[in-house]
Amino acid sequence: MIVWLNVGSLLLGLLAWMLPLVDFVKKQRNVQTLAVMSMGACALSLSFQIFYHYHLVQIGDWSAIMDITGSTAFASAVLIIVTIFLNAVTLIRHRKGVAA
Repeated sequence: MIVWLNVGSLLLGLLAWMLPLVDFVKKQRNVQTLAVMSMGACALSLSFQIFYHYHLVQIGDWSAIMDITGSTAFASAVLIIVTIFLNAVTLIRHRKGVAA
C-alpha cells in the first residue's frame, strides 16, 4: 500500500507541470488559480516523498534510504525549479496580455 505514495508523488508532480501548460495551449482567465493549484500539487508531491522516506525509517530499511536519497533530492529540486519557472512564465505572459 505504501508504494502508492511514489505513484501519487509522480502523478502530482506531472500535474504540477501540466497545469501551467494548460494556459499555453488554451489561454485561461483564472491563471492565478491554476498557479496556486500547480504549486499545491508540487507541495503534495514532495510531501508524499517525505512520507515515503519516513516509512523507510520506521521499518529500518537503511539500504533503501541510502539508495534513493540522492536521486530523490535531485528530482525534488528539479520539480520545484521547473514548477516555479512554468508558473512564473505563465503569470508574466498573462500580465503582459492584460496590459496590452
